[in-house]
Amino acid sequence: MSGGPLSHLRVLDLTQRLAGPYGTQMLGDLGAQIIKLEPPGGDPTHKTPPHFVAGESTYYLSFNRNKRSIIIDLKEPRGRELVRELLGKCDVLVENNRPGAMARLGLDYASLKSDFPSLVYCSISGFGQDGPDAQRGALDPIVQAVSGSMSLTGEVGGKAVRAGIPIGDICAGMYAATGILAALLRREKSGLGEFIDISMLDVQVAMLGYQGAAYLASGKVPGPQGRTHDSYALAYCVSAKDGVDVMIAANAQRSFEVLAKAIGRPEIVDDPRFLTPADRNRNKLPLRAILDEACLKVESATITAALHSVGAPAAVINSIDRALAEPQVVHRQMVLDLQGQRDADRVRVPGDPIKLAEAQRDEYQYPPHSGEHTRAILKELLGYDDAGIDKLAGVVLENPIHEKTQEF
Repeated sequence: MSGGPLSHLRVLDLTQRLAGPYGTQMLGDLGAQIIKLEPPGGDPTHKTPPHFVAGESTYYLSFNRNKRSIIIDLKEPRGRELVRELLGKCDVLVENNRPGAMARLGLDYASLKSDFPSLVYCSISGFGQDGPDAQRGALDPIVQAVSGSMSLTGEVGGKAVRAGIPIGDICAGMYAATGILAALLRREKSGLGEFIDISMLDVQVAMLGYQGAAYLASGKVPGPQGRTHDSYALAYCVSAKDGVDVMIAANAQRSFEVLAKAIGRPEIVDDPRFLTPADRNRNKLPLRAILDEACLKVESATITAALHSVGAPAAVINSIDRALAEPQVVHRQMVLDLQGQRDADRVRVPGDPIKLAEAQRDEYQYPPHSGEHTRAILKELLGYDDAGIDKLAGVVLENPIHEKTQEF
């Protein structure tokens, strides 16, 4: 039995929307105790359309499991005092406000460092804490656009396309979690806290990877590649007779030979244009034209089976419903069934990809309703009794009702 390897740590989570909540959810999946501190109106994603379960948006439910929620009005001086009281019981603070917002509340790292020298403080923002664009607002598609990553997505010769999943938000959350873990390891040796500055733009630029390096080396600006790969002729998507699209990676010689036979064109193996991987890359356009025509006469299962027989990667392009029903996905428990205290509080969400042999979390908890644990947190962590909590009326709130705009 395990609560996870981070079960000894407590995180005060002031983040909203996606990037921050995703990062703190990662820490919660690893066992950290996450206190989600929400403003009186709650995290806006509680009400993000179009899909809702028991009054909660699936957007919110996707990124907030394994947390407890408390509502504190930080505009009130007493509310800010409560944050300091909570920090006395916490190891980490995470926030994703625009730079300067926390300083105006007296809750930035510089204001807290002397009183909480071991505090690990992580700030997530669109463009970072400094620089000419630090005060610009940002959402996921904005940083995809500014970073250039959007220019690499879409059909060859077409316009830039936003990635279908919020990679700017999710990856910023992942880097935030990584930075927090690194700072906690440093604290184990030094006893000192740390300030972590995560910029969504920085993360997206880092993820340009070999495309960014290729431009810096050559000066050639890459564009959208569609379902092709600029380095490998046979990392390519073909359409089969049954209407199914198949992604193949038949770059090795044996893979190419098996593919050619499976699609009824064994002679192309001896074509002087396609003898070696280098030849095939130089002549990728005529080679792909041959594949496009031949694969339309062959079932998708024939193509994938042939490549799998020699250990080559190949897969049909799944829709989300098919992907989440894949036997491998089911076996790996990558769909979680979360149950809250009410019967109606039940939702299935994508799962935790970190699999630990010795310290995997035993149970994943349903995301909290806004302010669900306000009273419990004040009692358990800060020692308030009911009378003391009642005196905080207007500073703290419990369980506001969210407007239910749509159900599945």
